[in-house]
Amino acid sequence: MRVFVTGATGFIGSAVVKELIAAGHEVLGLARSEKSAQALLAAGAEVHLGSLDDLDSLRKGTEAADGVIHTAFVHDFSDYAAACETDRLAVEAMGIALEGSGKALVITSGIALLAPGREGKEADTVADGAAASLRAKSEELVLSFAAKGVRASLVRLPPSVHGDGDHGFVPVIIDIARQHGVSAFVGDGKNHWPAVHRLDAARLFRLVLENGSAGSRYHGVADHGIPMKQIAEIIGRKLDLPLESIPPKNAAEHFGWIAHFVGIDCPASSAYTQSALGWIPVEKGLVEDLEEGTYF
Repeated sequence: MRVFVTGATGFIGSAVVKELIAAGHEVLGLARSEKSAQALLAAGAEVHLGSLDDLDSLRKGTEAADGVIHTAFVHDFSDYAAACETDRLAVEAMGIALEGSGKALVITSGIALLAPGREGKEADTVADGAAASLRAKSEELVLSFAAKGVRASLVRLPPSVHGDGDHGFVPVIIDIARQHGVSAFVGDGKNHWPAVHRLDAARLFRLVLENGSAGSRYHGVADHGIPMKQIAEIIGRKLDLPLESIPPKNAAEHFGWIAHFVGIDCPASSAYTQSALGWIPVEKGLVEDLEEGTYF
């Protein structure tokens, strides 16, 4: 299968590219710079020049492929509404290009969009709320293409997709601990983060591309829920810093833009995903990765 991959040189997307090529697929990767293009060529992929906000390039890449995996997102939390709208327009352009084809369109979403405080499951829809509703538009849109002849589905990923080279939420929290001289958590720290290793996530994207059902949601969850206090304890020990509880009202002052995610309680299940696709996470969990990996 010839697969068009957005975000193909990102932390997750680059692992997806390698997984697809190892499984015998051809990859057409979206690249917006010469550096990205060279990285794709080195990985054994073809290059499709363009960007997430260049809808014409997205349509052409989609039309040139047998399926699409969309991992790109503009991680600009200072203008989250604009980032979500860019994503929605990208999904719309690719979905329209695939209408009536029966081809796969797999997009990326987040576990943290589900209602907090209970175990999130694949059948759950996005919780009410301004931030969640903005990203929910892409979820709703892609699933609507299932009724238009597209094998459209989505993969929800946890707050931590970890592994060597991670530049997501966990490294940000580690940097904040260094800056403040304490390893902190919010409140009692009993809120939970699910997690998955990026190689397990990459394998899931391939399985959804190959065997996913139209209109389905899948969860890339290995660790169902790690208490944030436990994560803070490991960071504190590794950096030789004291542990500190931050009252919820002061979380934004201490953690900045990531405060919402540090305080969220979003345990999640991947039982349906594992049963439907035979996906079994085999890589190290987040706790082991923090203890033995390259984060410090």
